[in-house]
Amino acid sequence: MIEGFYGPPWSPAEREELLAAMPGWGLNTYLYGPKDDLHHRALWREPYAATEAAGLASLIAGCAARGVQFFYALGPGLDLRFSDAADRACLRARLAQIMDFGGQHFALLFDDIPDRMHDADRARFGSFAAAQADVANELLAFVRGRAPDARLLFCPTPYCGRMAAAGLGGAGYLETLGRALHPDIGVFWTGPEIISRELTVTHIREVSRLLRRAPVIWDNLHANDYDGRRIFLGPYSGRPPELRAEVAGILTNPNTEHAVNHVALRTLGDWLRAGAAWDPRAAYLRALDEWVSRFATVAGAADAADLALFCDCFYLPYEDGPGAQALAAALDRLVAADPATWTAAEVGAFRGPATRLRDFCTGLAALRDRALFAALWRRVWELREELDLLLAWVRQKEADPQAAPRSDFHLPATYRGGFVARLQRRLEPRADGTFAAAEKGSHG
Repeated sequence: MIEGFYGPPWSPAEREELLAAMPGWGLNTYLYGPKDDLHHRALWREPYAATEAAGLASLIAGCAARGVQFFYALGPGLDLRFSDAADRACLRARLAQIMDFGGQHFALLFDDIPDRMHDADRARFGSFAAAQADVANELLAFVRGRAPDARLLFCPTPYCGRMAAAGLGGAGYLETLGRALHPDIGVFWTGPEIISRELTVTHIREVSRLLRRAPVIWDNLHANDYDGRRIFLGPYSGRPPELRAEVAGILTNPNTEHAVNHVALRTLGDWLRAGAAWDPRAAYLRALDEWVSRFATVAGAADAADLALFCDCFYLPYEDGPGAQALAAALDRLVAADPATWTAAEVGAFRGPATRLRDFCTGLAALRDRALFAALWRRVWELREELDLLLAWVRQKEADPQAAPRSDFHLPATYRGGFVARLQRRLEPRADGTFAAAEKGSHG
C-alpha cells in the first residue's frame, strides 16, 4: 500500500483504520510518501519538527504493532546535487532521523523531476542513472550499517515503458541503472504506462532483463490524483495471477480519498491470495457486499444492487462497469433514433436504471458516514445533475419529438462551465492518444 499521491495526506485516524484492515486483507507493506508532505520532497533537506516527528513515530509504531512493514520514501530529485557532499549528508541525516523514530526500510524516489543534470554532476558521473545509483548505493550501505536487515527501494526517472522508450533520463538509462545499482535495491515500475491497463508477464520479463532484477510494481490502477473529477471504485484487474511469480512485490497507489478505497485494496488482497484463476468481477461484488453497510443513510440501509450500479459508473480508468455500460448503450439507442419511433421497452431500458441511479445519488446526501460523503459528493453531484438532464430530455422528447428541450437548472456558462472546461473543448482526444483541434464553434 502506497500513500504517495499529490493532494492532502491521509489523517492519523484514516491511517489507523487502514492499518487495522490491512493484515486481514493480506496486505503487509505501507509506504509513506505523500507529495504534500513538504519534507518528503520540496524540503527534503530539513529535519522534521517535534510535532511532525511525533506523528511519524506513531505511524511507524502502528505499523510494527500490526506486523506491517513501514517504508519511508524520500524524493530529493528536484534539486539534489549528486556530487555535493553537503547534500549527501542531508540525505543521511533524514534517514537517520526516521531510524530514530523506529523506521528501518526506505524508498528513494527520482520520479517526476527535471530531466537534466548540473554540470558538476555530469562531469563526475556521466549520466543520470550512474549518479542516482551511486547515491542509492551509499544510502543502502548507511542504513545497513545501523540495521543489517534494512531495505531500500528505488523509483527511476523513467518508471514506465513509454517514458523509457522516449529516452527520459538519457540513453541507456535502465541498462546503466541495472548494472550500477546494488542488487539488493528493489526498483519500482508502473508497467507500459503510468496508469497501465494491463501488466503482462512478457512485459515484466523484459523489464527484469534490463534492470537485472525483478521489479517492484508501483501500481497506479486506482490512482486519481491526475484527474480530480474521477474516482475508481472497481476491482484490481488486468494483472494475471502468473504475474505474482515474476515481480519482487506489488504496491498499489490508490485514490487520494481514503474513504473510497475499500474495493481497490480488498480486491488486491484477494488477487494476491487467489489461485491460478482470478475473477475480478466476482471479487468486486464480494467487496461491495462488505462495503455496503458504510452506505447507510438516515433513511436506512443501502441496496447492494444500487451500490453496484453506482460503483460501475466509477469503475476503472479504461473501462466502465457492466451496469454503466448497459445504461450508456440504452441512452445511445435513444439518441440515435427518431424519438417518434421510440418504444416503451427502449425508453424503459434507460429510464429505469437512470432513475434508480439518480435517486441513489440523491440519497447519498444523507449518508451517516460523513467522511465517505465528503470523499464522494463532488462526483455524486455531477452524476446526479447529468442524469437529471438526460431524464428531462427523454421526457420532453416523448411529449414532443420535434421539441428542442431545455433545462432551467443547467444554464449555459454555469453547467459544464468555467475556463478549464472551455480549454478542454479546444482539443479533442483520439483513441491513439493524439489530439486534434475541435471543429470551429464547438468549443464555446
